[in-house]
Amino acid sequence: MTGLEHIAWPPAPIGTERLVLRESEARDRAAFIELFASPEVGTYIGGARQRDDLERAVPEVPGRRPGLFVIDLDGAMIGMITLDRRAAERPGHLRPDAGETELGYMFLPDAWGCGYAAEACAAALDWFADALPGEPVVLCTQNANGRAMRLAAKLGFTEVERFEEYGAEQWFGVWSSVTPSG
Repeated sequence: MTGLEHIAWPPAPIGTERLVLRESEARDRAAFIELFASPEVGTYIGGARQRDDLERAVPEVPGRRPGLFVIDLDGAMIGMITLDRRAAERPGHLRPDAGETELGYMFLPDAWGCGYAAEACAAALDWFADALPGEPVVLCTQNANGRAMRLAAKLGFTEVERFEEYGAEQWFGVWSSVTPSG
């Protein structure tokens, strides 16, 4: 079982044509709260959280941990990407002992429809492929989330299985560095 625990973190910021993937900073706190409080963002991930609760709970510098990239557009956070271990107790795994790295992402609604998610996720996957060559990445999303399903296909994820979780049918796919990501 491999993972980001053996990778020096944070990596140098990753630049794309329009974005920068970087470590979180104190100036990102308001955007983190907006992400988690947004009803639109929460549609397929269990709903929005209460803003008052987030104001109390979100630390001064949120999300500063291995595997979390802030997506920065012109100096402002528009979203985040995570590369985390998929919990063993959840359905959907490639290996009997679980432990796969799972791609997650969330973007503020104003950033939707501009291709930022594809650009940022492709850059994160390329970074991951360099950091852990040959290691697969998994992604799970509700079948009903058409945007996420299209993004998974665009990034080169291939379906492994479908299952019921959180009261909805889920799509589970895999990406590997031998599969083109762009």
